[in-house]
Amino acid sequence: MSVLRPGETCWRQAHADRAAFLIDTEAYFAAVFAAIQKAKRSILLLGWGFDPRTRLFPDGYDGPDDPDEVGRVLVELACSRPELDIRLLIWKSALPISASQQFFPHKARKWFENTPVKFRLDDQVPFGACHHQKVLVIDEALAFCGGGDIAVDRWDTAAHLDDDQRRIMPDQDHHAPRHEVMMMVDGDAARALGDLARIRWFRATGETLEPRPADGDPWPEHVPAAITHAEVAIARTEPAWKARAPVEEIRDLTLESIYAAKKLIYLENQYFTSPVITEVIAQRLGQPDGPAVVLVSTGEAPSWFDRLTMDRSRAALIWRLRAADVYGRFRALRPITPGGVTIIVHSKVTVVDDRIVRVGSANLNNRSGGFDTECELAIESDDPETQIAIAAFRDRLVGHFIGYTGEAVARASAELGGMVAAIDSLNREGRLASIEPAPMTPFGAFVSRYHLGDPANVSDSWRVGRRRERLYSEARAVTSLHALGLQANSKSITSGR
Repeated sequence: MSVLRPGETCWRQAHADRAAFLIDTEAYFAAVFAAIQKAKRSILLLGWGFDPRTRLFPDGYDGPDDPDEVGRVLVELACSRPELDIRLLIWKSALPISASQQFFPHKARKWFENTPVKFRLDDQVPFGACHHQKVLVIDEALAFCGGGDIAVDRWDTAAHLDDDQRRIMPDQDHHAPRHEVMMMVDGDAARALGDLARIRWFRATGETLEPRPADGDPWPEHVPAAITHAEVAIARTEPAWKARAPVEEIRDLTLESIYAAKKLIYLENQYFTSPVITEVIAQRLGQPDGPAVVLVSTGEAPSWFDRLTMDRSRAALIWRLRAADVYGRFRALRPITPGGVTIIVHSKVTVVDDRIVRVGSANLNNRSGGFDTECELAIESDDPETQIAIAAFRDRLVGHFIGYTGEAVARASAELGGMVAAIDSLNREGRLASIEPAPMTPFGAFVSRYHLGDPANVSDSWRVGRRRERLYSEARAVTSLHALGLQANSKSITSGR
């Protein structure tokens, strides 16, 4: 049975003539620039963050009035094409988060005053939650979805060089190497993402937007399609809010994907703090014929809050998986540059065998399962050509971390008996280092035990003292159902949370 089931593990499935994977933000920003130059009727962006000063083609010098600043590019487009409707809907971030970003995106409102660009901040989420969807739709014909925001500390190349002067910010400082992944689709899949974006716009502003399709093809000419003629699923997370029921499609799809795996689960993610997902993976690792699991994440989170909350919780869960890994099939890895600099992993990618690929905004934490808003794209296919493309995407991701081509990774995997053996063999320079959890202090153990800062849903956000009990009760329920051969439907499991 397919893991993609509209109304259960996804919202909709829609056809795309073309789909492509954009690895790292140099590729994403270049594709965005090429696509918006072709826009005729509409550009609609959803984001967690946004900074109009973001350079799309940084050159190592950041000066006044850079022509490639995204805010300047959008304003010039809107002024030169009166028929082009440009709308940006960005989360109205909490003050501490905004302060860490020089008070953007809040300051962006002034940037777009008296311009045709319509910029709005969206605060329509429960207290403590955030809008985390990252979607860009152009002319109802092309859409981007993934983990990347258009912000000043995001740009990097797939080389992740130690000292790349192009990773420059407006204050002339340079940000750390950073890994992002976006997915690009056209056709009905792009139109469906347009529907999602318009729903968000209505909820935030009360204004109903009609689709604005246009003749022409905004697909960037320099980007080849990785997959053609595919059914693309859109999966979401939405919290219970203003009489709307919670949407937990991404969480359910994650569990079903893990159980569907036969040989390999490849995960790239910023966070790994969900006890439910951990216990499901542990169950698979304990099976003699279960899949290998490769997790790639940041060695240490860049912000003090994430180090306090997410890193401590992750440490305990990695120890849990290592204890469950009786057959030696689990690797938790952190990428570093050749000079030993930490690469921030901000991508959210899941590849299961050669059959399922998912790219989106959701982290492998509690929040992304039911408290924040999230969106991702997924393809499941038994078509041999599509499976070759999915495997090539995964192999290229692994290879770019350790300095090999995707073809070299695929060859080593075939010759040595799997991805874990291939990584162990090719990773001679140690650029995928093992994640070694730091010793836990008493305060760290308290944070980890109660998953502070990482609620699973709206009601959970107010019940910190019982959070651990509820999360692990749910994990036991999910694994018990699958042990009995039953589908783990989260709506029945979590109805009492």
